[in-house]
Amino acid sequence: MSTQGVELAWLDARETVTVMELSQACGLSADELQELIEYGALSPLQAGESQVIFSAACVTSMRTVGKLRRDFDLDLFALATVLGYLGRIEELERELRTFRAHVPGHGSQ
Repeated sequence: MSTQGVELAWLDARETVTVMELSQACGLSADELQELIEYGALSPLQAGESQVIFSAACVTSMRTVGKLRRDFDLDLFALATVLGYLGRIEELERELRTFRAHVPGHGSQ
């Protein structure tokens, strides 16, 4: 599969990615991802002895986190905090879209 095809598949939340695929996508090592899991900032769908699997929905936010790490030299605890805030922002944006959809005269603004 081409790189573009793989990236398009990752945007589909029904798809899954391995820890190595997520590592390649975001630029964080598998050990760093494991530490984010231990902080509770990153939740795998499946964490077996042989393989850790994540929802592909996390790829976009993890890419942002990887970029922030490189740009601002953030430590992993700060990245865990950023991940929490990114999740909260996404949740609030979903709620706002839902509310706007139910208010007459508030099309897509």
